[in-house]
Amino acid sequence: MPADFTPYRKLLKRVREISYLGSSAAALTWDVETYMPPKGLAFRAEQLAYLGSEAHRMFTSKKVGQLIAECEQHGFPPESDEAANVREWRRKYDRATKVPARLVEKLERTRTLAREAWKSAREQSKFRLFKPHLKKILDLNRQMADCWGYKESPYDALMEGYETGATASELRALFATLRPAIVAVLGPARERSTAIPANLLQGHYPVAAQQAFNQKVASAIGFDFQAGRVDTTTHPFCETVGPGDCRLTTRYDEQNFAQSLYGVLHEAGHGMYEQGLLAEHYGTPLGSAASLGIHESQSRLWENHVGRSPAFWEYWHPVACEHFPDLKKFSPAQVSAAVNRVSPSFIRVEADQVTYDLHIILRFEIESKLVEGALDVTDVPACWNEEFEKSFGLKVARDADGCLQDIHWSIGLMGYFPTYTLGNLNAAQLMRRAAQENPALDGELARGQYASLLKWLREKIHSHGSRHTPAELMKQATGEPTQSSYHLDYLKNKFVAK
Repeated sequence: MPADFTPYRKLLKRVREISYLGSSAAALTWDVETYMPPKGLAFRAEQLAYLGSEAHRMFTSKKVGQLIAECEQHGFPPESDEAANVREWRRKYDRATKVPARLVEKLERTRTLAREAWKSAREQSKFRLFKPHLKKILDLNRQMADCWGYKESPYDALMEGYETGATASELRALFATLRPAIVAVLGPARERSTAIPANLLQGHYPVAAQQAFNQKVASAIGFDFQAGRVDTTTHPFCETVGPGDCRLTTRYDEQNFAQSLYGVLHEAGHGMYEQGLLAEHYGTPLGSAASLGIHESQSRLWENHVGRSPAFWEYWHPVACEHFPDLKKFSPAQVSAAVNRVSPSFIRVEADQVTYDLHIILRFEIESKLVEGALDVTDVPACWNEEFEKSFGLKVARDADGCLQDIHWSIGLMGYFPTYTLGNLNAAQLMRRAAQENPALDGELARGQYASLLKWLREKIHSHGSRHTPAELMKQATGEPTQSSYHLDYLKNKFVAK
C-alpha cells in the first residue's frame, strides 16, 4: 500500500491515469506495425499525436509540480518506495516541463508518418523517399534537445531519455578503446570461421514450423504467452501495452530459421524484463525499466549468452529437427558453429557477436554528427557507405542494406543506438556474476533449465524498476559499475581461445 499521505496518493492517481494514455498509444503503435490497413495511417497519426500531447499536458501541469513539491517536503524515508518514485517523478517533471506540448504533438504525428515512409523506402531501397521525413525528425529532435538543455552536446540531452547520465564524450572515449579491441578479436575469429560456409544451414523452414519452434523456446526460457504474443513485422520489436500484455514481433525467412529464432530470443529478453516488473507499481518509476542499456542487457543476454551457446544447441537440436527436417543432417556442434559464424555483414540485427558493436559505433558516429550539425541529411548515404567500408571492408550497394535498414530514426529515436553496446557490456557482466553466484548454472543451461537464471535476473534487475540509476543497479547486482572488460573477455574466450 502507498503511504497514507494525500498528496502522494493524488500524484499516484494522476500518473496512473497518464499511464493509461501511454498504454493506449502502445497498443495503437503495435497495430501500426502489424495489422493496421494502410489507409488508416493518417488518422492513426492524429490519434497518437493527441494521446502523446495529452499525456504530456497532464504530467507537466502545475498541479503535478505542486504535488511533487509537497511529497518532497514531506520527507519520505530515503530507502522507501515513495522516496524512489518521488525522486524519479521530479527528474522527469523537470525535464518534461521544458518541452511545450505542441512540440510533443508534432513529433508524435511526424514519427507515425515517417515510420511508414521508411518502410516504403526500405522496400524500394531508395533513401530519397525517406530523406524529407528524416529531416523533420532530426529538426524536432534538435528542438527537443535545445529545450532540455545540455553542457557539451545536444546528443547528451537526447541520450538522457534512454540512459541517465550518459554523454557523447564518454561514449566516444569508450568506443575509442572498444573498437581496436574488437578488431583485434575479429581477425582470428573470422579466420576460424572460414571453414564454415555462409549458407551451411540454408534449407526449407516453413513459417508455421518456425513459429511453433520459436514459441517452445521462448516459453522454455520464461516468456509467458498467457501475458504476451508474437507477431510478424518489418523490424522486430517488443511493445508492452500494460501488465499481462507484452507483444513481441519478428520477421521470417523460409530459407533461414535463425533470423526469426534469434529475433524472438532477443525480443523475449526484453519481454521477460517487462513481465518481471512488479505489476503493483505499474505506471510509476518502480514499475518501469531502469534504462535502455539495462533493457538491452536482457535481450542480448538471452539471445547470445544463452541462445548462441553450444549447450543451447546440444539441448534444442532434437526438438529443432522435429520442426525442421533439413537440420537432421547437421550435428548440434555444426548448428552452433553456423549460428556463431563470424564474418562482416551488412545487416545489424543479423550481425555476429564480434562485429555487432562495430555496427553500433558506426551508427553513433553518424547520428551524433547529424544531431551536432556536422553532417547533412542529404549526405547520410554517402557517409554511411564510406564509413561502413572502412569498418567492415564491404561496399554497400543498396540503401536497404545501409542507412535504411534500421527503424529507429523513423520513429524519432535519436540517441538510442549506443544502448545496444551498453547492453552487451552489461549482459556479459551480469552473466559472469550469475555464474559466480550459482556454480551449477552451466549445467542447468545444458539441460534446458532456465528458471534459476531468470529468477536471479528478476531479483537483481527486474524487480527494482527505476529505483536505481543504471550505474547503481549494475553495481548492486554485480559489485561494480558497467565495465567493458567482461564483454571483451567473453568474445576472446568464445571466438579466439581454444
